[in-house]
Amino acid sequence: MSSLQKWIYTLIAMCAFAGNSVLCRWALVDTDIDPASFTTIRLVSGALFLALLTLVIKPKFIQYPDSTSPTAQGFSRLSGSWLGALALFMYAACFSFAYISLSAATGALILFGSVQFTMILYSIFKGQRLNVWQVIGFTMALIGLGILFLPSATAPDLLGGGLMMLAGVAWGAYSIMGKTAGDPSLVTSGNFIRAGMMSVMLLMLSMSYLVWDLSGMILAILSGVIASGVGYAIWYAVLPYHPTTTSASVQLSVPVITTLFGVSLLGEALSVPMVIASGAILGGIYMVINRAQR
Repeated sequence: MSSLQKWIYTLIAMCAFAGNSVLCRWALVDTDIDPASFTTIRLVSGALFLALLTLVIKPKFIQYPDSTSPTAQGFSRLSGSWLGALALFMYAACFSFAYISLSAATGALILFGSVQFTMILYSIFKGQRLNVWQVIGFTMALIGLGILFLPSATAPDLLGGGLMMLAGVAWGAYSIMGKTAGDPSLVTSGNFIRAGMMSVMLLMLSMSYLVWDLSGMILAILSGVIASGVGYAIWYAVLPYHPTTTSASVQLSVPVITTLFGVSLLGEALSVPMVIASGAILGGIYMVINRAQR
């Protein structure tokens, strides 16, 4: 893979991740679909696409011995775990319910910050020591998060912000588990299928609150298939070509891309506190990630 191809694919993957926030916010604001239905359709459609990709499309381009082909072994070839699927489900469900009251940009910033905080704290728990610059960066990111929630006309809803933090913690836990889970495509497919089953249970528990809306359903399918399924497939394909530092740092672009999408597509407004908080959170996290590799 050439350097140009690598960065084109990386940009597409980051845009897909940002697209999840935009599509979810768009669906919950401009259509009548409810969060439980959005979550279920997103996970189930993503699971169907990833299973198709893993079991049918991918084997056509990779030479497997017949006995090890994903197609030959069927769903038994899919890996993952129920614990990983639970983390994925918690992320998707909290993500959808949080976007009832958050803008796309604010939600993406809280989500991304929470994911990185979770992974950094886990590293500290496992014995990693932060150097002076990392401590400064971590403190700066915490201050940025505090600025974001300062009482003001643009401060995010506390319930929505709390749910998005939970979504970030769940996604951080899912990412930590995924580091040692095996083949990313097989693991992701298996976890999506399990999480899709959990989302059906959520749907059944929310029967009295469900609102089916065609436009909302289409946006949920786009979120599941394009922003999630295709996005993850492209990201995992290009990930081996990036150093660890680069793969972590490049994800700093997701909240920025989400903000651009939110302003241009959803008509969201930028506030000064939001800009300051974004700079502090993303800059602080970058310092922690970048200095960890030195």
